[in-house]
Formats: sequence, structure tokens, C-alpha cells
Amino acid sequence: MIQSEPMISRLDMVRCALCHDAPCDAACDKLEPSGILRSIWLRNEQGAVSRLPEENPCVACAAPCEWACVRQGQIPIRGLMKRLYAQVKPEVETPVPADESRLRCELCGIPLENPFLLSSSVVASTYEMCARAFEAGWAGACFKTICALDIHEASPRYSAVTDAAGGIVGFKNIEQLSTQSVAENMEAFRKLKANYPSKFILASIMGQNEAEWGVLARICEDNGADAVELNFSCPNMAEGGLGSDIGQVPELVERFTAAAKWACGIPVLAKLTPNVANMSPAAEAARRGGADGIAAINTIKSVIGLNIHTFVSSPSVHGHSAVGGYSGNAVKPIALRFIAELAQNPALKGMHISAMGGVETWQDALEFMLLGGGSIQVTTAVMQYGYRIIDDLKEGLNLYLAEKGFSSVAQIVGLGLDALSPTTDVLERDTVMFPRFIRDRCIGCGRCEISCADGGHQAIRLNAQRAPVLNGKRCVGCHLCVLVCPQRAIVPSGKRIAPKR
Repeated sequence: MIQSEPMISRLDMVRCALCHDAPCDAACDKLEPSGILRSIWLRNEQGAVSRLPEENPCVACAAPCEWACVRQGQIPIRGLMKRLYAQVKPEVETPVPADESRLRCELCGIPLENPFLLSSSVVASTYEMCARAFEAGWAGACFKTICALDIHEASPRYSAVTDAAGGIVGFKNIEQLSTQSVAENMEAFRKLKANYPSKFILASIMGQNEAEWGVLARICEDNGADAVELNFSCPNMAEGGLGSDIGQVPELVERFTAAAKWACGIPVLAKLTPNVANMSPAAEAARRGGADGIAAINTIKSVIGLNIHTFVSSPSVHGHSAVGGYSGNAVKPIALRFIAELAQNPALKGMHISAMGGVETWQDALEFMLLGGGSIQVTTAVMQYGYRIIDDLKEGLNLYLAEKGFSSVAQIVGLGLDALSPTTDVLERDTVMFPRFIRDRCIGCGRCEISCADGGHQAIRLNAQRAPVLNGKRCVGCHLCVLVCPQRAIVPSGKRIAPKR
């Protein structure tokens, strides 16, 4: 019972803070509410159901969990549990698999326990952090970019675009590379490989010339890295000729890839910038240089949060700001477009694609894999919710594979490519799919009428009972009404009708 639209969504628990060491757990002796709530948030409802007792303990409960909550009485925990029992549990057809063998895959021939890696960033910047992530269940980590530069970070260095409830939609950073020395980072590699030999260590590096790219690649290999990721895409480097400045010039991508590949015997991935019209020229250059795979996307250059009183964008550092890198779930559509471009390029056939850009849930990860990603890297969601999200990433994806009859996650890679065209000229245009109203969900707000009148084709009106009525002669099936309905009370009808001409 894997559904594209969840029966219970974030809207139903939008005030939940997803606490650490949650007070609601201490108040309940029958289940762990916080983990179940987190699974709902991360779109793993079926996983949440699998952790419920057979009989609903919330039926006659006074809900002490709701009053122990840090937002006392504001989260309908008991109601959410009842809905899981009433709406989700009866629809579950496949139990959560006991083993995770379906999730095993590889990255350039090297085994991975599952496809999920930490991406090169602050979430993978020390031995202690990576060790905790490995203990939590992550298959590996791309260590924060190692360089020979003397890095000094600005403060503050983060900002965000938020939704109406204060949740992060898009995230901006002006962070640069590792502030640790090369020797300190190599010590971390050696300890990680000694203590976690089955985990994948991907070494992100950035050099200033061919010799430095080669030296860093060789040093990382000598100290236990399983593969090297060449950072041709960081948008925040102060010095010219680094980061995304390289990724925008295919000739430099080819030259520096060749230097790193010549110097080491482990797989080399080129991490490419999205700050281009097309990623293929740089990717093809990386292949010519000997790259075994591509990592994409890095963050997108951005300006957010302009203060209308000080006239400075965010984050403000002593009254100044800068263009920075944008990430988070908001960039996922752009990232998916680039991953599909790479996967559909015949000149790149056979190259591993390590995909990233807005992954929060297992469905997000699945979308990247369906469009060609062979492994998945995550940062911004970890910064928001912690390493603990790996539980729902693995559980949700594992259950999906089981329900669909796949024996390996590798079998789903690229399955969505045949139905995706880079242009719209191939789409059928002779039929209309009307919207369908779910009457018992409708509250009569009229948002559909307003949007259709002012942004569509004037095909919806509210009747005297404040129920929407569709004018089929005007409706063109654009589905704006489906998107704007706050109650999810309008859905595609599933039927196509050829309009009269």
C-alpha cells in the first residue's frame, strides 16, 4: 500500500518540533510517540504502523503525551495514532522486511550497505560526527572538502527560506571548505577505516593546480579513502579559479580530473556545479579525464532574505552579505532535472551517478534513483533533523522495494527515464483530464474558485451550499485547483475526455 499521497501528512502535525529526547516518550509507557511522529513527517507512515502495538493503546488514554509535549496540548498525538490505526493499518499489505539485503548496492564497484551517504559538508567534517552517523546506519560519508588552503569561516553563515509554520523550505550557506589541516583529516580517515571497515569513505578534495589535485588524491587513497570526489562546484570560494569556477569550464574539469586519476588507483567522481545551463559538457569532460562517476548537484548560487530596513541580504556579516549556495527540498526539482540530463546522455553511459539536492524522505531518494542516481547523498535534511532520519530512509525504501517485488535497489535505477522528455513537444494534447471533487473533505473555502477565476479558465463556481461545481465546457484540465486546495479535496479524475473542437 505505497501511496503517492500520504493519508496523514505534515499538515496534520505541523506544530510538532520533532524533539530530541522527546518528553512525549517519557509520558507514554505503551509506545514511542516521537519516532512514530517523525516517521509521519518523513512520509514513512507504513513504517510507523509497523511499530504500533496490535491493539490501540490510545483509545481510552487521557493522552498525557500531549500535555508533556514542549508545545503543551498543541499536537494531536492521540488523534494521529487513532488515524494510523483506522486509516493506514487496514491498508497495509506488506510487512516491513526484517532484513535490509534489498538495499545493498555499489558505488563504482565498491559495496554499499545501502545507497545513503552523507554529502561533503559540515555533517561529515570530523571523525566523531561520521562515527555517530555510521552507528546510526548510514552506509558512508563524503568527508567535508579537504584542501591546502587556510580556511576561516564567516559568522553567521546560514540563512533560510521558511514556510508559514516556520519550517525550512530552502537553505542558504556561505560556508567554505574544511577548517582542519590535511594531516588532521587523514587521521580521521585512518580511524574511520580501522573502526568501520565496511563503511564507504568518499574523500572530497579541492586543489589549486594539477599537482595539488594529484597529491591530495594520492594522500587520501593512502589513508583509507575508498574513492575521491573532486569538488568542481563549491559556489562559496573567495579565491578565483576554484570551486564552481572550475566546473563551468570543461577544459579545466578534464585537466584536473586527469591529474587526480593519474595520481591514485581508487575511483574518482567529479562533483559538478548546477550553475550552468547544461551539465553534460562538464560531465563529458570529466569522463575524458578518466572519471569513474559524477556527483551532482552542489548548491545553487542564490540571494535570499533581503532586509528591507538595512538593505542587506541574509546572512548579514557585519552589515555585508554575499551570494551563497542554496540547498534543501526547494532545489530538488532542479537537481532531478540535472540528474536526468546526465543519465540520458549516451556519452556518459556506464558512469555512476551519486545524486543529491533536496533529499529529505525515502520518496525523494527514490525519485533520484528512478532518474539514474546509483547512490544518494544528503546534507540539509541531516542539518535539520539529524542522522536519525536514516531509519526512515532505509525503512521506507526497503518496504517500497518489497511491495513492488524488487530484489535489489539497483533494479530501480533509471526506470523513470523512458517516460521523461527534455521538451514538451512530445506530449499528447488532444484530451482533457478533469478534476474530481471529494465532497466529504471540502470545507467550502472557495480557494478553487478564486484560483480558477483569476489564474485559470473560470471553470469553477461555488453553489448555494458552498460546494464547487465544474463547468466542463470551460475546464481545460490544468489542475491548478488540485494544487491550491488546502484540504486535498480535489484530485485528478483519472479519465481523459477528448474535447469538442
